[in-house]
Amino acid sequence: MTDKPTETMTDSVDTTASSPAGATASGGAKRPSRRPGVLNWAVWLGRRLLLALLTLWLCSLVVYLATAALGDPVRAILGRDYETSPERVAMIREQLRLDEPVLMRYFGWLGDLLTGNLGSSVVNQTPVGELIGSRVLNSAVLVLIAAAIMIPLAIVIAMISANYRGRRADGVIQVILLTLAGLPEFVVGILLVAVFSTTVLHVLPAVTIAGGGAPPWANPASMILPVLTLVIAVSPYVSRIVRASLLEVLDSDYVELARLKGVPEAIVMRRHALRNAIVPGIQVIALQFAWLAGGIVIVEYLFAYPGIGASLVDAVRNSDFPVVQALAMIIAGVYVGVNLIADILSILVNPRARTAISS
Repeated sequence: MTDKPTETMTDSVDTTASSPAGATASGGAKRPSRRPGVLNWAVWLGRRLLLALLTLWLCSLVVYLATAALGDPVRAILGRDYETSPERVAMIREQLRLDEPVLMRYFGWLGDLLTGNLGSSVVNQTPVGELIGSRVLNSAVLVLIAAAIMIPLAIVIAMISANYRGRRADGVIQVILLTLAGLPEFVVGILLVAVFSTTVLHVLPAVTIAGGGAPPWANPASMILPVLTLVIAVSPYVSRIVRASLLEVLDSDYVELARLKGVPEAIVMRRHALRNAIVPGIQVIALQFAWLAGGIVIVEYLFAYPGIGASLVDAVRNSDFPVVQALAMIIAGVYVGVNLIADILSILVNPRARTAISS
């Protein structure tokens, strides 16, 4: 009676070892294919790209119809010369395709936009790409410098505030952040000019100095106040959102477990709390970064910075619709692109989101 169960167990083990499943589980086993996960990622990314393109198309439609609804652009451009210069009237109408229906003009403009043809300025007959190319580069440099300072500064302030939660230091930081968040950017710029350039100190230029066609960063001192204005205008929002996320993560169970294991508070804050609280921070950073693309107009105009702000103000004042349309689409493209990048980064740093897409 003791031999029969032994033989049965032996037969069962041998059968399992000689079965195809056992062979698959051995050293020559095939790894599960990752194609479904890659395909899901491709589908998700393709869907987001389609939504981004749809958003840009809707923006182009709104921009073109809004400029077309402002009235007769030729009369706005020529002013008093409208009645006395029929040749110029005919030339501008032909350039702007005003003799065609609105939808035909829109699709013609959209086709040129997709091929990189931004048209020509109706004021000085210069191609729009040549007219705004250096201005777009100057604004991009200003935004990138401000973002490079703003992002780490806001995160550090949020970490300090969260670390001193409920103490006097946290209260002081929150009061300062709320005060700065309530000030418009042009007020911040005027205060900085009053402090550092006119009334109190005379250490920084009040306007951007860039002569001889040199870029603004050729004189770094003149870029300090514009950059500082943008940093002060944006940092409070980012810091408050990151602080709120940090406080929520610091109260979680796994952070308490790390503390009970004796992990130093600095490591808990940096490796555990910040890593899990960064997703909302990425979203708000993207929103503020996108705001910089449009909000920079006021700051550039205030400091006479040679960027898209001055070009947009001049184009609106002169009714130069091709320039207005091109700059509006560039700003819209920055908004859509930054939000798309933020969505991708949020998925990459969130394990649950990655698993949900890959599965």
